[in-house]
Amino acid sequence: MLEELTVKALYDLEYTAAKPLLEAAAYPWEALSGLKAFILELGPTLPEDRFERRGEDVWVAKSAKLYPNVYIAGPTIIGEETEVRPGAFVRGSVLVGKGCVVGNSTELKNAILFDRAQAPHYNYIGDSILGHFAHTGAGAITSNLKQDGSNVTVRMPDGARVETGLRKFGAMLGDHVEIGCGTVLNPGSVVGKGSRVYPLSTVRGFVPAGSIYKNAGEIAKIEER
Repeated sequence: MLEELTVKALYDLEYTAAKPLLEAAAYPWEALSGLKAFILELGPTLPEDRFERRGEDVWVAKSAKLYPNVYIAGPTIIGEETEVRPGAFVRGSVLVGKGCVVGNSTELKNAILFDRAQAPHYNYIGDSILGHFAHTGAGAITSNLKQDGSNVTVRMPDGARVETGLRKFGAMLGDHVEIGCGTVLNPGSVVGKGSRVYPLSTVRGFVPAGSIYKNAGEIAKIEER
């Protein structure tokens, strides 16, 4: 097992309602196939004094703010004090945590957003996980399907490839990851805790924790201050 890619290495599970689902997985992408069933099981158990059911298999916290012109398909859970801004398109199998931002014209599909994660400006987040306080800059997208339709692998810095067995897999962003504006996260991108990706980057494979991704092959450690 490659420890750097594990759930334990990427995430603090105290900041997501998906903790039981992710605890059962070694690598975070393994949880994606069970996300729909997990939400369908969790939704009816949410406290009625804090959540309300809106439509079929959609649960929204009463403290969440949904702007006009938002579309949410089930199964989906929108957490407390989260903002879903105009034009957002939530396609289902989505679990959004507390204090998150789902931005204008942002599209979510088969995704987990940990508490305080933000995809605030016309982002596409598909078959992906955003950790606690992870943030995607304007126009950043997770590309979740290879052009040839083959299964996604995670490419390591030494050139080795980790098989995922998944045809659709966007990006696993660790806690406190910052993704610059206009970045494309290619299928199988995994960005370690606390790392930053420069704007307009094209990322493929694994970016180690505590790094600054500048260009392909140019990754620098973040210096302590």
